[in-house]
Amino acid sequence: MKDVQELQRRASPAPKPQSLAWDGATLWMGSIGTQRLYALNPATWTVGWETAAPGNPWGMASVGTELRVICGETDEDNRVIRRCVPGQGFDPGFRIPCPDLTGAQLGWDGQRLTVSQWYPKKLLTLGAGGKVERVIQVPHGICGQVVVDGCFYLVTTDAEETAEYWLTRVDPRPATPRIDDLARIPFQARALAFDGKNFWTNHRAQNQIVSFARPD
Repeated sequence: MKDVQELQRRASPAPKPQSLAWDGATLWMGSIGTQRLYALNPATWTVGWETAAPGNPWGMASVGTELRVICGETDEDNRVIRRCVPGQGFDPGFRIPCPDLTGAQLGWDGQRLTVSQWYPKKLLTLGAGGKVERVIQVPHGICGQVVVDGCFYLVTTDAEETAEYWLTRVDPRPATPRIDDLARIPFQARALAFDGKNFWTNHRAQNQIVSFARPD
């Protein structure tokens, strides 16, 4: 299996970059080092706006003009989904508990949110009020997620302490979802975003944000 084609590797504006999302113009990053979100201009690599998060921002997805963020907010690190409005901040009245109060990454397909659970190796698509509507079991632990062209693209691994990570595609449209490992990611990646052409992920241990080409 080939490695992903790395395009650029940039210093993160904050330590321990964990979550990523792309809204069409801005690359959003959530840091578990500062518990803040940052709006990055990908051309100038400058922060245009930032805000405090209510806990560690583990996973994030762009939902129209807003963000949804999985936050770990208690000493037990219970995970809940929060709403963030760019330019304003987090909505204190919006709170959806993750299934079993656990979740690593977040995806949005234009209609529904999907929470990924790393160690249970599951994708859980949510309906109204956070009710689980569908569960897809995958063969690896999930540490990155984004929806592209109707498919889930994931960062996955079987052993997080190693450098054996993969870009995995899950097509949920067949009755039995099709799952393919597309390329190897040769570092401990966290999160996944797609800017319409290329993917973005974090090399959290190195405090870096990395872009790589979409495999053919």
